[in-house]
Parts: sequence; structure tokens; C-alpha cells
Amino acid sequence: MKKTAIALAISLMASGSAYSASFVNGGFESGDLTGWTGGGGYWSGSPPAPVDPTTYNGGTPNNTIMSGGTDAITGANTVYNGSYSVRVNDSINDNSVSTLRQSVINYTDNNIYFAWNAVLEASHGLTDSDYFSLTLHDDTTGTNIVDRGYSSAGSIGGGTTGVTWKPFGSWYSSGWVVEQIDLVALGAVGHDFTLTLLASDCPYGGHAGYVYLDGFGSAPPPPGPLPEPASLALLGIGLAGLGAMRRKRRA
Repeated sequence: MKKTAIALAISLMASGSAYSASFVNGGFESGDLTGWTGGGGYWSGSPPAPVDPTTYNGGTPNNTIMSGGTDAITGANTVYNGSYSVRVNDSINDNSVSTLRQSVINYTDNNIYFAWNAVLEASHGLTDSDYFSLTLHDDTTGTNIVDRGYSSAGSIGGGTTGVTWKPFGSWYSSGWVVEQIDLVALGAVGHDFTLTLLASDCPYGGHAGYVYLDGFGSAPPPPGPLPEPASLALLGIGLAGLGAMRRKRRA
């Protein structure tokens, strides 16, 4: 009888883990893209943005695991939290498109959180500029509960509030933005989802776009311990000022 109870408990534990899921390697802390599927190719402007990412399934992705440091254009940290993030696409303007996606079955947490930082080069119009798009498809109901896009010429799609774009020469950056998708409010707890992200150059080979991604999971990702270079510079100026004041007092 005791052995039967133990076997039943083990069976229930196993079945529970089999029927609920969270994002695999959501913070990319395995140092690779385990759990994620990439795609890629080139965009010639037809159809206009936002382009359906499934068009690039099976293509060659341009996704790079980042292990810290700062972005060469904006000076922002390339990792939001932990030791790793991923960069989708790059700063080379060659018509390239790269995608990243993951499906989860019976996602029972109340929220989906993640952090992103898009870097887009100023280019053309709303539908033919480099851009970043995000789609969260509810596979249970067959509907998109999030469908948004951010172009260097403006916003395409919904859910674009809370983003302040800053110029860096001919480039724009969102800075790190933490998103929350409230599944309770949407009545979607326990559903199956496919999350798909895409970063694209403009279709003419003249302007590039890419995005850093980190911290996919059920809890808000805390920011990393290192400040961005601008903050470090301000801190250095402050310390130098304090040192000068102390020397003046001693004199």
C-alpha cells in the first residue's frame, strides 16, 4: 500500500510537470539558444511591414548570444539581467531579417514578462523602414493577444505606449523596456502560446535594425548590477567633485 502511494505521488508530480510549462531558457542563461527556434532571410519591401515572421521559418537566422558589454551605437548594456541575452539581427544594412520564437503548452502563470532594447536606423516611411515586431499568439483560441511593431519611422501595431525613443546620431533606441503581458486580464491563463519576435533591416539595403532580448518568464526581470556608461560617467564626475571639495576644505 505504501509503495502504491509513493508511486501515485511520483506519477502526479510527473504529470503536473508534463502538462504545464514556462519558457525554456527564458533568460538565455544557458549561454545558447536552447528552447528557441530561429529563422531568417531577406526582405524586399513586399509585403509592407509588419511582415509575417512565419515567412522566414526555416531560413537562416542572424541571432547572437551576448555575454555582456555595451552596444557600439548607443552605449547601453547588451544584457539586461544575468550573464546573457540575445541580439536578433545586427547593425549591418543588408536587407536581412531574423526571427526568434518559442511555444509553450498550458502556461499556468499569471504574467509573461520580458525586456527588450531595439536599435533602429532612421530610414524611410512607416511600412518600409527597419523595424522590430512582436506577436504573442494564443494557440488555444487561435488569436493574437499581442501584435505590435516598432519602426524607425513610428509605431505600427498596438501596445506601443511607455516607449521613449532617443536619438543617437542617425539611429534611434528604445533603451531597455520591460514588458508585462497580463494573462489574468486577458482570461488566458493555462492556454498554449507561441511567442514570435522579428528584427528587420529596411528593404533597400541602406538602413539596419536589431533588438536585444532578455528575461522571458513569469516574474519581472530585475535589472543587471552594472549601470550604463552614461551613469558611470556621471558617477565619476560626482566622485571627482567630492574629491575637489575635500581638497579645498583641507587647504
